[in-house]
Amino acid sequence: MDSNKEENNRVHISGAPSPAYSLATGFAFYIVGSIAFHIDKSSESNTSSVLISPLITQKHQFSIPIQFSIWAKKNKYDIVGDWRMMAYPEDTYGLGGLTYEGDTVNVNYKYIRSYTFVLKKIGKDFYAGLGYQLDAHWNIQQTNAPPNTITNFDKYGFSNRSVSSGVSADFLFDNRKNSINPEAGTTYGNIVFRQNLHALGSDENWESLLIDIRKYIHLIPNSNNILALWSYDWLTVSGNPPYLDLPSTGWDTYGNMGRGYIQSRFRSKNMLDLEAEYRFGILHNGLLGGVVFGNAQSYSEINNNRFEAIQPAIGTGLRIKFNKFSKTNICLDYAFGLHGSNGLFVNLGEVF
Repeated sequence: MDSNKEENNRVHISGAPSPAYSLATGFAFYIVGSIAFHIDKSSESNTSSVLISPLITQKHQFSIPIQFSIWAKKNKYDIVGDWRMMAYPEDTYGLGGLTYEGDTVNVNYKYIRSYTFVLKKIGKDFYAGLGYQLDAHWNIQQTNAPPNTITNFDKYGFSNRSVSSGVSADFLFDNRKNSINPEAGTTYGNIVFRQNLHALGSDENWESLLIDIRKYIHLIPNSNNILALWSYDWLTVSGNPPYLDLPSTGWDTYGNMGRGYIQSRFRSKNMLDLEAEYRFGILHNGLLGGVVFGNAQSYSEINNNRFEAIQPAIGTGLRIKFNKFSKTNICLDYAFGLHGSNGLFVNLGEVF
């Protein structure tokens, strides 16, 4: 019996309750769960993964996010999804990179996101395909705006509901065997062009471009330590996305971009983000590791579309092994940004 093939055929399920704290949620309670498996017996088959982490928080937020990447036999197809249902009061701070915490307005809303992509292998580690993306917000309220004040949301175009519905072209290069915890020497590159259309139920016709590039490097020979690099650029090509669908801090798939700043701290039509993280072991058995990291994000100003400010942050954190087969970690990071911004950030699976 080929023990490797037997291991590849197994479905590995992990789950545990987890208290947490973040700037956006206050004290929170997760039920973190991961499923890792292989579709076939091939040792070259990528690890398929499903991550689920229902959340309730001190700030009366509720969320059920489901993210998955399902690799077909011999990696001929990759089915990728980001689904979530949320009731989510949160603070917003206006538009652009020159906003102040004193500009805070609380926005309360219900939200459904449904992103699904089907990608076909077109070359070694190259994939292309189509997808459908839906962002639906309703019961949107600004709950603490001072009387007779015109907020940035009002200026941009407030509505108590918004729908963005569109088709997407997706181009992917991915030679990682395990997307949950990538190995050194691997690369990920993803370009997604999204076109939202009235014909598909969108409130407005608008287009966006997402460029997501990640590289994992060995700096020290014969070491498992990894330098991970991430570039995440989210651009509006044409039209006017709804306010809550604009590029914003911490609104990538796993909510990890821009550690050091509260989710939604910055928002505008265009966003650039660069991040670097050095990952190292602490215990020889791999159950505990650590990271040091830095990032810098920038947002275009709404009046002139120029990038006029950079928001850097630095931090450190721990990695606790949650599932040995999938190499899933629980990530506990503490980060510091500008003007006293700092906080704890929790994630299931590597940050990127």
